Amino acid sequence: MYLTHSFMSDEKKHNSQWPLVLAVEDHDDSLLLISYTLESLGCRFICQTDSSMTIPVAKEYQPDLILLDILLPGLSGLEIVRYLKREPLTRDIPVVAVTALAGREHQERILRAGFNDYISKPYMIEDLEAIICRLLDGKFHPHLAFEVCKE
Repeated sequence: MYLTHSFMSDEKKHNSQWPLVLAVEDHDDSLLLISYTLESLGCRFICQTDSSMTIPVAKEYQPDLILLDILLPGLSGLEIVRYLKREPLTRDIPVVAVTALAGREHQERILRAGFNDYISKPYMIEDLEAIICRLLDGKFHPHLAFEVCKE
């Protein structure tokens, strides 16, 4: 199992009605904020700090969305997204860059690399929620209590 440097949400782990999100972030505080946001939206999630495991985890679990830091030790988020977008099993998974790189030139390079969207750190939880909800549109079960995404 690839979860030695990561954790998967316990609640709703086996309920396929809930979208699955893979979050890759090397800072524990940022990962905690992302997991809090995902939990509040009713998403199942896998959080990991080891960028080298992102590709095998994405292939195995086929998440509905990937939140990926850019500045990671080892493989960078840019390298990872380029591979994910070339791989048939993962090319259609939306990937959001979660990054401290906020300049216009960085944003253009991030989107050219294959990311579907980006959010700059520090960010407001509401902004992250809006991106997640937009990219997961239609993935939430209509009878769930988390109607924040429908607003």
